[in-house]
Amino acid sequence: MQRDYIALAGPVFFVLIAIELWVGHRRRQSYYRLNDAVNDISTGILMQLTTLFFKGVILAGYFAISANFRLFDLSAGRPWVWVACFLGVDLAYYWFHRLSHEINFLWAAHVVHHQSEDYNLAVALRQSSLQPFFSAVFYWPLALLGFPPLVFLACSAFNTLYQFWLHTRAIGTLGPLEAVLVTPSHHRVHHGRNPLYIDRNHGGTFIVWDRLFGTFQKEEEEVVYGITKPLASWNPVWANLHYWVELFETARRTRHPLDRIRTFLKPPGWFPADLGGFQPPPPIPSHPVKFDRGYPPALRAYAIFQFATLTGIMIALGLFAQDLGLETKLVGAVLIVWGLVDLGGLFEGRAWSYSSEAARVFSAPLLALLVSSGTVAWAATGWLALGIPFFVLRIAGQRSFQRIDETSAVEASNS
Repeated sequence: MQRDYIALAGPVFFVLIAIELWVGHRRRQSYYRLNDAVNDISTGILMQLTTLFFKGVILAGYFAISANFRLFDLSAGRPWVWVACFLGVDLAYYWFHRLSHEINFLWAAHVVHHQSEDYNLAVALRQSSLQPFFSAVFYWPLALLGFPPLVFLACSAFNTLYQFWLHTRAIGTLGPLEAVLVTPSHHRVHHGRNPLYIDRNHGGTFIVWDRLFGTFQKEEEEVVYGITKPLASWNPVWANLHYWVELFETARRTRHPLDRIRTFLKPPGWFPADLGGFQPPPPIPSHPVKFDRGYPPALRAYAIFQFATLTGIMIALGLFAQDLGLETKLVGAVLIVWGLVDLGGLFEGRAWSYSSEAARVFSAPLLALLVSSGTVAWAATGWLALGIPFFVLRIAGQRSFQRIDETSAVEASNS
């Protein structure tokens, strides 16, 4: 049975995030903001849910080509096959990654990973739910050459796992390794919205592809992270949809039918002539301000508790997916997505999020009972565990947000 290495690595990811937090504390540097980190991991959870339900669809092309059209029979028992496959995966990833920055519809599926204005290990988990459907095509040549599906899946997983540690500011440059491997320094450049850094360093494991194809850039000036038009939202569903909405709106507004197609095929920043033509990235302010909003202490404790619960459910779904029925997975997915959207709304101070979260925490045990053999005692425990923190939030939350808004208004008037 093929192991899901990404799901197995989930607990390790969180241990490494905890270590990075500790390092930041020791250095008196702030690497994390709770709302941003929750949003980062929330988008990653949505992507894992997509893979959970559609993995067969995503991999169908590779398996079909391998079974019916492969040119060579390469044996998984030969070490050189594994080495060659890993190099092939990394080269395919480079071109997928590069074109995802150069073609609008691919950027729409990749932009999620670049939205965070922070840079830490949680950002590594910030992934698009739609990207796997587009990236799969780039690996089909490996199937045509005859690399066995299990070898490909393992190499692809390890290529992804390697990229996790690149998302940190806690590690500087790494001497001679900088010439061959992608390092945190290289990848910080990739996440910068500085004009010098845009669309550079696309490699996954080896930086040699960027050096070979002319997209390499050394880290020089301080990196400003994020996308040129900030998302300004903590909603993980909107994070996956916002650029698609912009593309379709642009295509709707233009008068020329061919420009409607070009809107999806041209690079980011391209607009039809009747809509003003190409729009370069706006200049970076001398003191860029990150999207944020103060939130009450009650929300911090509540969000940590709920997010840990939702993440635990997702890890369990990933590890035991083959043993769970479709109904159980669907209910788990609904509760996870519902909870993550609510947390985003709560961090933004949205009035609807309080009512929505109340409905979720009280319906969760009942929905769980529909698909499990749980008891009334289990349901009561879930009710208390989820419901009591909500009431603490309900009492303190809206009043605290009101005080935060009043304080912000006073500071704005004084300035």
